[in-house]
Amino acid sequence: MAKRATASVPLIGVTLDSEEPGGYSKFPWYALRQNYCEAVLRAGGLPVPLPHEPEQARAYLDRIDGLLVTGGHFDVDPAMFGETTTHPTVKLKSKRTAFELAVTKGALERDMPILGICGGQQLLHVILGGTLHQHIPDSVPNALAHEQPNPRNEPGHMVAIVANTLLHRATGLDEMAVNSAHHQAARDEPEGIVVNARAPDGVIEGIEAPRHRFCLGVQWHPEFAIGQGDARIFDAFLAACRR
Repeated sequence: MAKRATASVPLIGVTLDSEEPGGYSKFPWYALRQNYCEAVLRAGGLPVPLPHEPEQARAYLDRIDGLLVTGGHFDVDPAMFGETTTHPTVKLKSKRTAFELAVTKGALERDMPILGICGGQQLLHVILGGTLHQHIPDSVPNALAHEQPNPRNEPGHMVAIVANTLLHRATGLDEMAVNSAHHQAARDEPEGIVVNARAPDGVIEGIEAPRHRFCLGVQWHPEFAIGQGDARIFDAFLAACRR
């Protein structure tokens, strides 16, 4: 099916979080911070939120030009990367994960541009064959506070960006100040994955898959636009979606 977006205004599928009844509604509800959509709009795209319907993944992919896999208050199921035990801090959202698994695998098969943010980066890492730290404080000696105590629209720590990577070309920076809101992280660098950023404690903060046209994951939240590098990530993503 022909896509509705023009070359200059790509349609960007944005995955949603989900919550059980309570708070906003007495019924189950979807959630998405406005700044995800605002970041896509600022970079010249049209954001399209994607409900959690795994059987519709192909239909969504027929219509969008790029996929943004967002973060949220949940974790990737450790069984997906071969773990037989689950850390007590792990929180699962099975339908969201089933949908994101289907739509991300489908996007990779089509070589569609993908940007994974925080939990989206972790899911992308696992799909590409990687594994995760289930809980950083229990597995990384002398780890930083990756769940930063200060507000998310402020930096939590620095990351060093690896030269000659997609992330380095996109940002034009050797290091960035980033926010930090995660207790899990990529644990390894298997074949096909390139680690493009690390925190001072060695924790992996970014990955990419060079065999794909644009396949980038970052552990922080560039939609908050803390620095110039964050906006440049979205600019590079949208540029890839126009090609």
